[in-house]
Amino acid sequence: MPKRGKKYEEARKQVDREKRYEPEEALRMVQEMSKRAFDESVELAVRLGVNPKHADQQVRGTVVLPHGTGKIVRVVVFAKGEKMREAEEAGADFVGADDLVAKVQEGWHDFDVAVATPDMMSSVGKLGKVLGPRGLMPNPKSGTVTFDIGKAISDIKAGKVEYRTEKAGNVHVSIGKVSFSHDKLVENFSAIMEALIKARPASAKGQYVRNVTVSSTMGPGIRTTPGVGLKS
Repeated sequence: MPKRGKKYEEARKQVDREKRYEPEEALRMVQEMSKRAFDESVELAVRLGVNPKHADQQVRGTVVLPHGTGKIVRVVVFAKGEKMREAEEAGADFVGADDLVAKVQEGWHDFDVAVATPDMMSSVGKLGKVLGPRGLMPNPKSGTVTFDIGKAISDIKAGKVEYRTEKAGNVHVSIGKVSFSHDKLVENFSAIMEALIKARPASAKGQYVRNVTVSSTMGPGIRTTPGVGLKS
C-alpha cells in the first residue's frame, strides 16, 4: 500500500471511520481538511447494490449540477453542414467532420467531452477503440448523440455530468471544488443522489445504496448517509 503524506494522515485522524456522517457535516469536513495549494475537486463515490454484468441492472444517466463542477470543460463536436455553425455559436471548443475524426485517430485527444450528430456516427464509430476506454465515446443515453447540438453544449458547459456504474457497481462523480460555498456543494450532492435513486433498476433487489463517500482529490474518504429524505 503506498505511503500517505503527512497532510493526508493528519486529515484522516479527524475522521471517525465507523460513523456515517450527514452530508452537510461530511462536506464541511472535506472543505476544512483541504490544505493543498490548489483548488481540489470534491468527489462523490457511491457503491450500489447492482450487478452491472446484467444489462437490466446497469445504472447510467446524466444530471446538470445546480452549480456546475467548477471545471473548464473542453467540448469537441463532430458535425457537418449547418450543425457545424450551430455548434460554434453554442460555444463548442472544436468542431469538425471527417477531418476531425482523422485528427483524433492520429492521436489528438485534447478535449473532455465529445458530442456528435446522428449522421456523423458512421464515421465517429471508427473511434470506438480510442474514445471508448477514455469514456469519451458519444452516446445517445448520455445525450451526446443528438441533432439538438446547441442544448447539448449548453448543458455540458453549465455542469452536466454523466454517472454510470463501473464493474463493481461503483459510481464516481465530481460534485464541485473545495472553494465552492458549502451550500452549493450540498445542493450538487443532493442532485446526484436524487438522480441515482430515481435510476434504481426494477431488477435491483435488497439494499440499493450500499455506501456513500465524499472526499477531496487528495483527502481521506468520509462515509455519509444518502441525504435527508432519501432512502437507500
